[in-house]
Amino acid sequence: MILELDGVTHRYGEDLAVENVSLGVESGTLVGVLGPSGCGKTTLVRAIAGHLRPTAGRVRLRGVDVTDDPPESRRIGLVFQEPTLYPHMSVAENVAYGVAAREADPEGRDAAVAEHLELVGLADRADAAPRSLSGGQRRRVELARALAPEPDLLVLDEPLSALDRSLRTRLREEIGRLHRKTGVATLFVTHDQTDALALADRLVVMAEGRVAAAGTPRELYESPPTPFVASFLGRSTTVRGTLVGTSPPRVGVGDGELRLDAAATERSVGGTVTLHARPRTLGVRPVGDAGSADAAVSDDESDAMPTRSLRGEVTGVADAGRRYDVRVAVADGEEVVVERTATPPSAGEEVAVELPPGAVTVFGSDFEASGEWDPDTAPERRN
Repeated sequence: MILELDGVTHRYGEDLAVENVSLGVESGTLVGVLGPSGCGKTTLVRAIAGHLRPTAGRVRLRGVDVTDDPPESRRIGLVFQEPTLYPHMSVAENVAYGVAAREADPEGRDAAVAEHLELVGLADRADAAPRSLSGGQRRRVELARALAPEPDLLVLDEPLSALDRSLRTRLREEIGRLHRKTGVATLFVTHDQTDALALADRLVVMAEGRVAAAGTPRELYESPPTPFVASFLGRSTTVRGTLVGTSPPRVGVGDGELRLDAAATERSVGGTVTLHARPRTLGVRPVGDAGSADAAVSDDESDAMPTRSLRGEVTGVADAGRRYDVRVAVADGEEVVVERTATPPSAGEEVAVELPPGAVTVFGSDFEASGEWDPDTAPERRN
């Protein structure tokens, strides 16, 4: 293990910034730390880099406790949110500054600088001043400077946040390429879900100073373990219902009854549950359409039997360019959003919202659509 955080806690006076955070970064992996502003990400970066000593817990690099060691003794390369190139130095001199502490031999420094400028595609700009570079080029110089000393760990602290969308995408791809090329263990800290999901081998989601979840991006996106993770990792739609049966679970929503795939649930019959799904996984069709999963059930029978769909009325359609967002009222005060690429139904039309197997996560009644959450809450079952 290259980096280990063991129960790291830090307070600024009476204010708790992070609490009992444990995570690890293995050799050759890129771990994303994702969370909203104020969740403690920057405090963790400062503790890892040695810019603060945590109130409690330990920081280890390659198994060695460095909690009390100064920043200069830690083999960590850092790229921060704000630009940090020295304006009075050339590109090559900026990169050499990062190498100087590790490489006393001038020839060795020059070789390291040349190698890493080549790595980031800026060998022809070695003598340029930072002000003459584009924003993306300056970021690539900072990456070269952080990598040139051959650190044990590369820490990227919101490196894409100040860039426009197209540049952000290109630099994100560049970070992925550099990681694959060098194999340096990397901690990528961000508030942006798209960046984290696209880059990370493993994802640590933080909320209110604590780890809310950890796992692969696909696992956390498709099977969110907490309501906060469900709402934070991508677009979500939710609907409340009442658990009316188990084995298999059946949830009543309005006048309908929805059959889920889980074998059991710990909630008691009669309890309120919240169904969470990604809008892109849902379908919508006119009631009685023969192409549905419930087509074998007649309209009369479907009213009395649990199905995989919810009937409702389209209350609005938003054209989002590459998709339509279809909003459907399925009960009093309960609406779901369905993404559709084909021509959508019209407002006022009666439709069935289809929830295919594996599309729904069931949470207890303490989940609010606003994203408020109890960190001890877990989904009853993935369906």
